[in-house]
Amino acid sequence: MQESKSIKNWTEDERPREKMLQKGAAALTDAELLAILISSGTRERSALDLARDVLSLAHNNLREAGRLSVAELQKIKGIGEARAITICAAMELGRRRQMIDGPDRTAINTSKDAARYFMPLMQDLNHEVFCVLYMNQAGRLIKHEFLSSGGMTATVVDIRMILKSCLLNNATHIIIGHNHPSGSKRPSDADKSMTLKLRDAAELMDIKLKDHIIIAGNDFLSMSDEGLV
Repeated sequence: MQESKSIKNWTEDERPREKMLQKGAAALTDAELLAILISSGTRERSALDLARDVLSLAHNNLREAGRLSVAELQKIKGIGEARAITICAAMELGRRRQMIDGPDRTAINTSKDAARYFMPLMQDLNHEVFCVLYMNQAGRLIKHEFLSSGGMTATVVDIRMILKSCLLNNATHIIIGHNHPSGSKRPSDADKSMTLKLRDAAELMDIKLKDHIIIAGNDFLSMSDEGLV
């Protein structure tokens, strides 16, 4: 009975690694790709069984799987620290790939451009974070910077810190962004108030606040597009 749990005992075309070699990564299911990361099973469960347990914990949603922490993954019997770290590292690589995939992402010209940049940084987080994109006159990205991280409902923004960073980086344009872990993309009264304060303070220093993007999972809201900046 225990032998049947080993992937080594499956036919070659059923094994995830061999299947990937023969048919390519795109032919594998999410569970099969995770099984390759997990590498080996336990006496009772194959690597594919463990992969399915991971997906089950994430409600069979890869985006939810990307939000699982090392500690949460270790709650699954058979997933130890090393396997949990491997899975989290793979998810992080996927997020980072999103940031550089496609045509020149360093030119931030529209709200969609900004949202595409913010999305992989924020969409999987269970707490609020606040990020600033510093740009030159041509809209080219100089750097991004996280300035605060809060709990589930709020984060603190220091406007003076943002303006200081603008001067240090010779930035003339900025776009700010934060996430709403609740999934609602509508700006709160505090969001609106802070945005206007930053806009007015930046104008005194000839710095333009171009937009404030709110990330809510797979969706986003541009406060500039809504006429709120």
